[in-house]
Amino acid sequence: MRHLLVLALLFAVPAFAQSKLPPPDLAYTQLPDPEQEARAKALMETLRCLVCQGQSIADSDAEMAGDMRALVRQRVQKGESPDQIRKWLVQRYGDYVTYDPPLSWVTAPLWIAPLVLLLVGILVARRVFARRRR
Repeated sequence: MRHLLVLALLFAVPAFAQSKLPPPDLAYTQLPDPEQEARAKALMETLRCLVCQGQSIADSDAEMAGDMRALVRQRVQKGESPDQIRKWLVQRYGDYVTYDPPLSWVTAPLWIAPLVLLLVGILVARRVFARRRR
């Protein structure tokens, strides 16, 4: 009996993950000025959803992504530039919020690893082709 109760609670947890609060005004509503909306949309496509992690805040249905979309639209509407908004979001959420984190000691492996793997692949391919020639 206890096992059924624990199992029921485990399956009920995701149902309580979303809040009952209504989304912010600009989470799903576009700005009236098409130029401002285009700037906001372009910026939202470059920002990572911190909940989904594989989607931008423009594409995510997560509640936090909606909050972030509303923040971006509010700041664009107030006249802030996309660079100012991006810097503010990076200060608030860290470099992970952007799809292209700046080069630093912390992010260096993200930038160097693909180059190292490419170099290793070229060396392995060279050896394989050299052995086949013999």
